[in-house]
Amino acid sequence: MTTLAAVAERLAQGETLQAGDAEIVLVSHDLVTIGVMADEIRRQRHGRDTTFVRVFDAHVDAVPAALPVNVTAGEFRLIGRPATVAAAVAAAAAMRRLAGTAPVFGYSLPDLEELGTTDVYAQLSAAGLDGIAEVPIDLLADSGPVRAARNAGLLVLRLTVDSAPADLLELFAAAKGLSGEVGGFHAFAPLPRRLSVTAPTTGYDDVKEIALARMMLDVPSIQVDWRLYGPKLAQVALIVGADDIDGVVAAEPGTLGPRRTALEEVRGNIRAAGLEPVERDGRFVRLADDEQARA
Repeated sequence: MTTLAAVAERLAQGETLQAGDAEIVLVSHDLVTIGVMADEIRRQRHGRDTTFVRVFDAHVDAVPAALPVNVTAGEFRLIGRPATVAAAVAAAAAMRRLAGTAPVFGYSLPDLEELGTTDVYAQLSAAGLDGIAEVPIDLLADSGPVRAARNAGLLVLRLTVDSAPADLLELFAAAKGLSGEVGGFHAFAPLPRRLSVTAPTTGYDDVKEIALARMMLDVPSIQVDWRLYGPKLAQVALIVGADDIDGVVAAEPGTLGPRRTALEEVRGNIRAAGLEPVERDGRFVRLADDEQARA
């Protein structure tokens, strides 16, 4: 029995992945076995269900006065770094007016911390922001900002990664530690949000990171970004541990017909992987069964 096979057997028996086991997975080139190991954990937790969310995003400095046509979003998201607290709050209020009753998330937690105002989270909550969009584990010094945001009534549901780490296992261990310390995270998006032009990751690396995240972290969902990493990698990620797709396009141009919309594409890709698509909102609340969503 190979060493990787021994790790797989222990995981199949319900044991937790240990640090030494994670190192074995990381250095192994047997991506097929690694994918099967992660997929088994994913299916034990979620079965065939695969959630996705349509996101309408707007830059903090350019929130539109009205929604474009043909927008259907489960989440409205503010992106970019606000220059001031006033700018962050004004954008949150403007996005709330656009979103109606839909969830509004925004900003990266370290960016808000850099504004240096202790009541920024309370102001954002009062302006209509439901929660923080990103918590990049590689930029967070401790759990204080997470606690502060939650104490102000904001949801903090998603752990992310800003840029490719020098030590992947150390980063994932930090994510696991934070999740265990404060709880309440629903998803971990392990692939970096910022991609290096000079040293880009490979598809092989990306797939292994998804699988390792599923094995190492005890969070409900492992997430991949539809727009950032593309439909094909997102589809592969779903059979190696991921169970949630973020960032599906919310605005449809209406030029390709109803069968070529982003909604139908994501549903088709999920089904092609042998899974069942379930649309959700930004709070990770399921909107409807997929067949009901078609009606």
